[in-house]
Amino acid sequence: MTTIADKLQQVHERIAQASARAGRNVADIALLAVSKTCSPDAVRQAHAAGQCAFGENYVQEGVEKIAALRDLALQWHCIGPIQSNKTRLVAENFDWVHTIDRLKIAERLSAQRPPDKAPLNVCIQVNVDGGTAKSGVAPADALALAREVAQLPRVRLRGVMSIPEPASDFESALSVHQKVRGVFDEIRHAGLPLDTLSIGMSADLEAAIAAGSTMVRVGTAIFGARNKT
Repeated sequence: MTTIADKLQQVHERIAQASARAGRNVADIALLAVSKTCSPDAVRQAHAAGQCAFGENYVQEGVEKIAALRDLALQWHCIGPIQSNKTRLVAENFDWVHTIDRLKIAERLSAQRPPDKAPLNVCIQVNVDGGTAKSGVAPADALALAREVAQLPRVRLRGVMSIPEPASDFESALSVHQKVRGVFDEIRHAGLPLDTLSIGMSADLEAAIAAGSTMVRVGTAIFGARNKT
């Protein structure tokens, strides 16, 4: 039987191979294990295999999992949409938020971040391909939002994230990811010190790494097919 540790190793090998093909240093690409709908035990297995950063899409599920795993030194990323009534839970429990697409949400997160915690790391979510089912600010509006978020006292702007529609082949995926990279570069050139380009998932991490991803978000390839909720 293939274990979570085996699958993690396979994903790390894919990342290493993609990095080599792109002429990049594999150490510059972080792996975020997407643990939504997975049990705390599955997260424990991944942690035992060396994985420390985990992404959750659903705030309440994530908070419950964080509480169940407080004995482990884990880093928790909120990678799903955030409603206004959930910002306090996110601000109090997570280390990262990848899905800032409105200033209002960023302001609430900043105001509700506990003073004894480090500033909350955040990414601007960009919708580069117009997918109607996807959240995200339009590329043309990303820089303005980034400038506003960067002024907030209790969040730290780290980068750009996107969840493009599934692509049919490597070149199509690469083209979309390069558009996200373009937004990332535009914000950096404007003087904001971004260091995180959060793109690439189980099906397209190779194309994302070729486009410059610094963090790939992988769930299915590690934990298997999702349980339907």
